[in-house]
Amino acid sequence: MEGWHSTMYSAIKEALGTSRLESTGQGGGGCISEGEIYKTDTGKVFIKRNSKNKAREMFEGEYESLKAILATGVIKVPKPYVVVDNPAGGAVLVMECLEMHGLNRHAGTLGKQLAKLHLHNIEAEKFQSDESRVGQQGGDSPVYVSQFGFPVATCCGFIPQDNTWCDDWLVLYTRKLQQQLTLIEKEYGDREARELWSHLQLKIPQYFKDIEVKPSLLHGDLWSGNVAETTDCPVIFDPASFYGHHEFDLAIAAMFGGFSRRFWDEYHSIIPKAPGWNNRHKLYKLFHNINHWNHFGGGYRSGSLHLMRDLCL
Repeated sequence: MEGWHSTMYSAIKEALGTSRLESTGQGGGGCISEGEIYKTDTGKVFIKRNSKNKAREMFEGEYESLKAILATGVIKVPKPYVVVDNPAGGAVLVMECLEMHGLNRHAGTLGKQLAKLHLHNIEAEKFQSDESRVGQQGGDSPVYVSQFGFPVATCCGFIPQDNTWCDDWLVLYTRKLQQQLTLIEKEYGDREARELWSHLQLKIPQYFKDIEVKPSLLHGDLWSGNVAETTDCPVIFDPASFYGHHEFDLAIAAMFGGFSRRFWDEYHSIIPKAPGWNNRHKLYKLFHNINHWNHFGGGYRSGSLHLMRDLCL
């Protein structure tokens, strides 16, 4: 428990209803937060910690994302338990500990279950009643979320995304790209990015002229490092969820090593590619390229500008 404040330690034990909270020394970290497995009275939990000022906001977003995906019942995620502030700085997120291994046998199942996640809210529209409101849960039937966005900010990496509810997907997505490009402008003052963006934002509507976009619950950061499997099924974790166009989730799924052919075949057997898919795929990859430019520096500049040039043709 080195570096942990006793107040936080007590708060975690109280939230879990356990008298025991003992480190196993096992765990690991990503490029943003560190994680460790602890023993409790009723089994193991996984605790993510981050000492930065924005850690609470980041973990609250992840907590709400996991909760929303869990509520659909269509794909496995670690059950979130509690977010606790660390008086010494930052916060922790406590969640279910799952025995996970690299995705292999269940890659096809992941494709199938991701498609069902994306259809879950769209199918809930059938049960919509006049009394339903955005994000409200009630009764036995899922309540249709009619807008794009999310109740809280969620972080793709450490940058909080503006998820303010919006009736128009193009408005929300353009806003998300603008947010990323504003950060690029502030940090780098990149003239070419600025000029390309002034052209691209006028062209975005043409990529959607033949389709209707309905809100799907998204993972939001579904690259190969945020998926795994248990012996029984695939697992997704580290989400940055919001309600958006289902194709958005597939952009980062095709980056950084991506997924096997089985994943794509199973996904598209349930949700076939719609007209204009290739250009929208580039448009959604653009978000992740610029987001990585903002996180990790100029190595992502050329990829970002290449996509913008392509889309401006």
